[in-house]
Amino acid sequence: MLTLYRRHKPTCPHFAEGRKFHHCKCMIWADGILGGLEIRRSMRTRDWTRANRDVQKWEAAERMSEQGAPVTLADAWTSLIVDLEARKLSSETIRKYKLVKTRMTAFATDKGLSLLADFDVDTLSRFRSTWKDGPRTATKTLERLRAFFRFAHDRDWVESNPATRLKLPKVSICPTMPLTQAEMLKLFSKCEACLQQPKSRTAKMNALRLKTLVLLMRYSGMRISDAVTMTTDRLDGKRLFLYTQKTGVPVYTVLPDSVLRALEATPRVTAKNYFWSGESKHASIAGLWEKRLKKLFDLAGVPKGQGNAVSHRFRDTFAVELLLAGVPIERVSILLGHQSVRVTEKHYNPWVRSRQEQLEADVARTWKRDPVLVQKIPGTKRFRLTRKSSKSMKTKRKIWRRGWESNQQRR
Repeated sequence: MLTLYRRHKPTCPHFAEGRKFHHCKCMIWADGILGGLEIRRSMRTRDWTRANRDVQKWEAAERMSEQGAPVTLADAWTSLIVDLEARKLSSETIRKYKLVKTRMTAFATDKGLSLLADFDVDTLSRFRSTWKDGPRTATKTLERLRAFFRFAHDRDWVESNPATRLKLPKVSICPTMPLTQAEMLKLFSKCEACLQQPKSRTAKMNALRLKTLVLLMRYSGMRISDAVTMTTDRLDGKRLFLYTQKTGVPVYTVLPDSVLRALEATPRVTAKNYFWSGESKHASIAGLWEKRLKKLFDLAGVPKGQGNAVSHRFRDTFAVELLLAGVPIERVSILLGHQSVRVTEKHYNPWVRSRQEQLEADVARTWKRDPVLVQKIPGTKRFRLTRKSSKSMKTKRKIWRRGWESNQQRR
């Protein structure tokens, strides 16, 4: 371990205090043991922060050399995936980390890199330049890359986390696009038209399932991945089980009778599953029904909205209708399954009815103190706000006028 100190010149006023005093401008030296050798050398700087940073680099390099062979990129990713599985994270989360692993491994192979230590800030910046993602997806990818290097840094495989020095891309929040009642009627009409067309039995059953899926997502607020994997055991009368909170309390919502009748009339793929066989991956079946929904939007002439995420428009419609009906945003956040109400506020704040009414009242209150609105405006009959005088004020004014008229000679 190395110790920093100031090596005072004989002309320094603190020369007699020795190593205890280091608030002067004398040169900084390091003294101690590093790598089994005694070291006493100048740091070639008078900046205490810079000298501390250099010493930390020396000690980190020494620890890396003591550990033996450096860690390869493949071994680091293998260890991270094993750790994610041991933490019982969802398969969807692990799949996204594996996607980053595939892209990073392909980049390393192309550039001839194999060690984890080969990825510094500049290398990671060039790696990010190969991404074709949008700003929002690139932000999520960078967050997973930071988590990967944080995992490696905690195990002393790298000296620092270079991914934290990469700045996040600028993300513009897409406005929430709920479906109007006219658009919903267009979608249902097109579903009915597809059922009336002479097609095969499988095509008609898929058209009926598509109509039921639209009803389910609109009146439950479920994501498409949850809706297409829904099973019969999640229904309890009119109640639909959504998820279990961290406290262990289950969260339910209620479905209209028409939606329950549509679910009952829909031919199931299996005895328990409405929309899938239960054998394929969640991402695959969700992507299949997403394509069918996009085709339905095109046939009905309904815009898909920004981001081309048509299935999320049903979820937005569910949330916005609740907020416009005066339901507190905290309760809407629970029904949507958001981890925090801040996530709900980020996307749905403009649709909160009570807040919108308060904003309108605040704006109207400022008009009372606006001099432009109380002054004379040409072309208007009534131009000034007047205050009615009370009866006592009128009596006092009348008495004063009488006295003034009877004593005009005093002027």
